[in-house]
This record gives sequence, C-alpha cells and structure tokens, in this order.
Amino acid sequence: MGSDAEVEPGTLLVAAPQLMDKNFRRTVVYVIHHRAEGTLGVVLNRPSEVAVHEVLPKWGDHATLPQSLFVGGPVEQRTAICLATLRAGEDVSAIDGMVGVRGPVGMVDLDGDPDALAPRTRGLRFFAGYAGWDAGQLAGEIERGDWLVVPALPDDVIADPDTELWSRVLRRQGPPLAFLATHPGDVKLN
Repeated sequence: MGSDAEVEPGTLLVAAPQLMDKNFRRTVVYVIHHRAEGTLGVVLNRPSEVAVHEVLPKWGDHATLPQSLFVGGPVEQRTAICLATLRAGEDVSAIDGMVGVRGPVGMVDLDGDPDALAPRTRGLRFFAGYAGWDAGQLAGEIERGDWLVVPALPDDVIADPDTELWSRVLRRQGPPLAFLATHPGDVKLN
C-alpha cells in the first residue's frame, strides 16, 4: 500500500478506519520529526479535561481555545510540547524560542516568554505526550494500511476539536480517500 517515503515534518498521519488501537482510533497525527532513526508527532484531535494553565501557568492564557492540554500520544505523557501557527508575515527562523517544523508552524520552547511570542501567532496548541515510532516501525504500519499520509494545513494544528478533524482532513483529499470520511470503523455496525 505504501511506505514512509511521503512522511516528512508537517505532514499528517490519518488513522485508517480499521485502526482500532485505543490510542489512535480516528486520530490525526501531525509529524514533527521524521528521520532514519524514527518519527515523532502529536495527535491533533484528542483534547483532555486538563486546562493548560494548571500545568503551564504562564502559557494558559495564550492557549488556543479550548485552552486544554491535548493528549499528544501515549509516549512520555508527562512531557509538554507546544506547536504554534504564526501570523502571516512572521518568519519562524527569526523568532527566538521557536524551531520551525514546516511553513508557519513551529515548536515552541516553553521556557521562553509567552507574552513576547503570543502576539506573533495565530494560535498555540499544547500537548501532553507524543506519538513515536522507531526506525522502520512507521513504514511497516503504513504498509499494513494503518495510516494514510496526507498534506497538512497550518490551521490543522490549532483546529477546534469540535470540527471532526479526522473526517474533514479525509474529505478534503478528494476521492477515493474522501469516501473514508463516513466509514463506520467497524463494518459489522454498518
């Protein structure tokens, strides 16, 4: 079906409808790093009940609504990761405390000054934990049909969790992937 050749920072891994793993069912993962030794990303569509200000007090007021931590994945859930989508005209390489991922999206150094960074962003999203794959592992999962690799839009990173991101990302791919957006997951329920 495929390999991880299309995977690169700033692409999305969309869980195939038949992927039933509780950590990844109907998830959209934004890829932050992809190298020979492995891949790291965060799940964009799993908000938690924990408010950002409870864990990262100086950043809480700057978090994009719903201002909650998102469950970035099953690995290192005590680790916080922040992604920012910059305003038009801002250059990620010119901003202290940010590392570019792709285009206007970058990772934020949480030791930095939120008051200096926030006005330059369109949104900040905070994640507890991440999704990670060792060398060759993701390629095997893609080959097995667990993941679809598609382009990301900068707004995917800060999308409202009520927007059904999984279905929306699939629909915008056009046929045949768009047809998966209405897939029931468990075909026995159809």
